[in-house]
Amino acid sequence: MRTTQRDQVDGKVVAVTGAARGIGYAIARAARDRGARVVIGDIDKAAVEKAGIELEVVALPLDVTDRGSFTAFLANAETDCGTVDVLINNAGIMPIGPVTEVDDAEAARCVDINLHGVMLGTKLALQQMLPRARGQIINIASIAGVTPAPGLALYNASKAGVVAFTEATRLEVRDRGVQVGAILPSFTNTELISGTSTPRGQRNLEPAEVAAAVLAMIDHPRPQLTVPRSLGVSVRLSALYPDRLRRAIYRWARVDSAFLDYDHAARADYDARIHD
Repeated sequence: MRTTQRDQVDGKVVAVTGAARGIGYAIARAARDRGARVVIGDIDKAAVEKAGIELEVVALPLDVTDRGSFTAFLANAETDCGTVDVLINNAGIMPIGPVTEVDDAEAARCVDINLHGVMLGTKLALQQMLPRARGQIINIASIAGVTPAPGLALYNASKAGVVAFTEATRLEVRDRGVQVGAILPSFTNTELISGTSTPRGQRNLEPAEVAAAVLAMIDHPRPQLTVPRSLGVSVRLSALYPDRLRRAIYRWARVDSAFLDYDHAARADYDARIHD
């Protein structure tokens, strides 16, 4: 008699940060469609409430940089839906432009949201998950965390931190029943890349593709997953290339200019929103 493998998403409580739009929204929708009880959080209260209504899931305000806010988010998620089985740290912003033009406040805000927010959420979730020896944390990093590019230094630094933090935490808790892993998406069609051009030889992902990778990691936990997976091979190989070859590839693909020579007008709304 053939046995059917249990769905690893159905019935679980999945909490997603930065889920009012973009990748977070797509993750919430995909998890909901697989039968998860989903809770979404976002600093944009009006947007997350709207997303909650559209998705028919619990929506809560959340500032990932504030311990009190994150603690309340997890507590309210448990009250509304039950013990959080999976936390997906997705909230993030992407300022771009020359490193000399990044002011101190902008740098601090990017690192605070992209890196400290992930660290804080992970720590708070672990406090709940480790005593029961069960749970999963998935941190949305970026291919930018392992492939630095001109004009993206601040974002590169924050996402490289997420990659390193996630791996170190995974190694620390791997024998204690809690799974920790990172998703590294490439260019994805969200507001983050507004005004920029797609590198030659690549195509932009859709948020649903990243969401599918997240569900795949819930189904089969692993340390790291690059989206698309084929890009992971290229990244590992490029680490062996001499600097001259890497520079030539960057020029050919236009990665060397994508975040310096961009459409400021097309990006104005996003820039204004992330600086509110």
